[in-house]
Formats: sequence, C-alpha cells, structure tokens
Amino acid sequence: MIDTKASLSTFAKDIDKGLSASPKCLSSKYFYDEAGDKLFQTIMGLGEYYLTRAEFEIFDTHKASMLRSFLGADESFNLIELGAGDGTKTKVLLRHFVASGIDFNYSPIDISQHVLDLLNSDLEKELPKLKVNPLQGDYFDALSKLNQNHCQKEVVLFLGSNIGNFSNTATEQFLSKLSENLSKGDLLLIGFDLMKDPNVILNAYNDQLGVTKAFNINLLNRINNELGADFDLEAFTHFPTYNPVTGETRSHLVSTKDQEVTIQALEKTYYFKAWEAIHTEVSQKYSLKMIEDFAKNAGFRIVRNFTDRENYFVDSLWEKC
Repeated sequence: MIDTKASLSTFAKDIDKGLSASPKCLSSKYFYDEAGDKLFQTIMGLGEYYLTRAEFEIFDTHKASMLRSFLGADESFNLIELGAGDGTKTKVLLRHFVASGIDFNYSPIDISQHVLDLLNSDLEKELPKLKVNPLQGDYFDALSKLNQNHCQKEVVLFLGSNIGNFSNTATEQFLSKLSENLSKGDLLLIGFDLMKDPNVILNAYNDQLGVTKAFNINLLNRINNELGADFDLEAFTHFPTYNPVTGETRSHLVSTKDQEVTIQALEKTYYFKAWEAIHTEVSQKYSLKMIEDFAKNAGFRIVRNFTDRENYFVDSLWEKC
C-alpha cells in the first residue's frame, strides 16, 4: 500500500529529481527510516567503523573539560543537539553533566520521529532528572522555535561527522546559517573526521559483513515500500571510493544490468544501463587547516580541539564571535 501522506510528497519529489538527474543521485538524508536506523546502529559497532569509537573516547576522556568550557562564566546553558540519533555518545556527556548537578536543558533535534521517541523514552528511564525537549524536523526550523525563548547561553552539538555529508560549499552555507541562528558567546561543538590512512577510511565504508552495503540498498527498499517502486535489490551493488587529495569519500549504488524501475506514486519509469551508478552519499574528511578556515569564515573562533589518541577524529569547540 502506498503512503499518500503530505509528508511523503517531498520525499517523492526528491526521489524523482535525483533519478531524473544525470548522473543519478539520491540524498543520504533518506537513509534513516526505521530499518535504516537499525542498520546504522549496527554499523557504529563494526570493527572497521572507527568513527564512533574515536568520539566515544573523546567524550569519555574530555567530558569534564567540555563541561567547564560549556559553562564558562555562566551557571547554566541550553544543550541542543542537531541530528541526535539515539544519543548513545551524547549520553556520556549527559550522565556527567547530570551527576555534576549542572542546570541545563537538553533539546535533541532529528528528522526521525522514531529515533526521538526511543531517545526520549531511554532518557526518562536512565536520567529522570534531565529536562528533555525533543524536536522533530529541520534543524533551522527547530532552532528558530528554541530561539523564541532564548534567555541562556546555547551550546549546540553537531556530532559524528554529520557535517561530512555536505559538500564544502554546502558546509560553508550551513555553518553560516547556523551562525546566524546563534548569539555572540554561544558555542558549537562539531565533529570532524580527520584525513588519515586511506585504507582505514575506505574499510569503514566497505565492511566485510556487508552492513554498509545493506544500509545503502535499504534506501531502494524504502522507495519500494513507500512509493510503490519495483527496485530489484539484488540487481544493485554498493561501491565506495576515497580521494586522499580532496578528502572526499563517496558512496554509490551501481546497477549490475540494464533494467527499468517503475515508481507507482510518481507514475514514472526510470531506465538504468549496466554499471550505471546512483550517487548516495558524500563523507568528507578534513585537515585541521580546513576546519580553522570553516570556523573563521562562518563567524566563529576555535576555543579548543578535542581529539582521540590516534588523531582519527576531532570534536572542535567554536564560539560565536
């Protein structure tokens, strides 16, 4: 049965736009339906996927320093997380902040209501004293709602190298818009995956168990389920690449044969040549110089860079100038 809810119309239009483009592309933001959420949780536990472990280490090692930096001369703050997911890593900070008796509110923002519901339920059980205000939807719409009652310092979290899913141009635009939504003295803690051994990076997106492949192909399954498409999931394979010069990792779904796919909700058929690719995701890796330039150009100054022992990952704390 095809879902005809109004919220699906943007999804349908974006799918049509992407599959009509040359080369074809699909937005990675649509990876995260219920099945996609579960697959990504599995990915984060894979041996090859170093990003989650590195950021866990950063939080566990530096949580006290982060709290001191967040507070500064203030007695309280609003903690806002963009793309909160299930909050697994953030809970390292939340537990420490609550145990320290700090006065703060936590507002997780995510496109997935399913994930927010799970997170809110978990936090009610684990940290019942924590004040939680989950918001579903677009980051900037949610930030705008929060700013209507802005009376405390805001500390925004954008973790897990989510910024890496943007092109460099889109990153500049995103950070500038984020800066516009913050006041002088507000803070941003943002995660960046650093440039490193290309083999380490590529293995993280091409795991031996094939979970990342399933995660990408699940997007086609979602189109089948929600838009009445007839993608043959067995007729696509997953292919990632990494460019050590630019730091860009790209993921593709590649058609293994000549085929056509009809999407009932769009009343349209799309044609694929053998070995034609659909671009699904960019995952940028950064140098510290790139990070410094992004901060400066968006109206921030870097307060401190928190890194793991291997220097694989950095959570960079910025202050709005």
